[in-house]
Amino acid sequence: MPPLPKRKYPKSRQGKRRSHLGIVMPNVGECPQCHSPKIAHHACPTCGYYNGREVIEVKAPKAPAK
Repeated sequence: MPPLPKRKYPKSRQGKRRSHLGIVMPNVGECPQCHSPKIAHHACPTCGYYNGREVIEVKAPKAPAK
């Protein structure tokens, strides 16, 4: 039988150990071309532009979300 802890660890200690495991929302900004929301440092999924130039060819542009 393996050794066991002599006392029960408190829940606060468990929380301190897991403090870095929280979920973080992605940083969302507005596309300067079509003004739809897009993830920062990514090409716009609506119009395909990134940093002022087209990097992804989009077949049919979607309507911008408001």
